[in-house]
Amino acid sequence: MAYRKTPAQISRLEAAREHLITCATSVITEVGWSQASVTAVADSAGIAAGSVYQHFASKTALAVEVFRRAAGREVDVLGEVLQGPGDPVGRIGRGVEVFARRALENRGLAYALLAAPAEPAVGAERLEFRRRYRALFAQVVHEGIESGLLPAQNGEITAAALTGAIGEVLVDPLGTRDEKAAEALLAELVAMALRCAGAAPGSPQP
Repeated sequence: MAYRKTPAQISRLEAAREHLITCATSVITEVGWSQASVTAVADSAGIAAGSVYQHFASKTALAVEVFRRAAGREVDVLGEVLQGPGDPVGRIGRGVEVFARRALENRGLAYALLAAPAEPAVGAERLEFRRRYRALFAQVVHEGIESGLLPAQNGEITAAALTGAIGEVLVDPLGTRDEKAAEALLAELVAMALRCAGAAPGSPQP
C-alpha cells in the first residue's frame, strides 16, 4: 500500500513552506536576488540548507514563487483601485499614487520586483507581470476614452508607456530615504501619468 501523508503532516508541510517563502522574501528584500543564497534563506528560516529542497526543487523555483507572491499582491491592489469606484481619470491618478506609495514604503522589495538583477526565470516573471499591469491600465484608459474624459488614442500603447514610465521613475528614488522628496515625487508622478493619458488640465486628482 502506498504511503499517504496524514492531514496533520500535510498541514505542517504547508506551514513550513509558507514560513520559508516569508523568510526568503525578507532576505531578498535585504540583499537582492543574486545574494539570496539557499544558505542565507535557510538560516533565516532556522532550518538546514538541505531542508529547503524538501519544498522547492531549486533556488530558482523558490525565487520564482517569491516573485509571484509579492508581485501578485501589488497587481491585486492596483486592480482594486483601477477597477474601483470613481471616474476613469481619478482612478488612474489614484492607482499610480497607491502603487508608487506602496513601493516607497517597502523600497527593498519594490526594487527587487522592479529592477534588481535577477536570473532569467525571475526576469520572465517580471515581464509577465508587466503585461498584467498594462492590461489593467489599458482597461481604465479605454473607459476614459469611451466616457469622453480622455482623447482618442491607442489604449494599449498608453498603458505600456505608463507601466514603463512609473517603474523607471521609481528606480532611483527607491535607493533614498528622503520622505519630503518622496511626497513631491508622488505628485509629479501622478501628474505625469495623467498627462500621458491625455487628461485635461484640472481633471480630478487623487
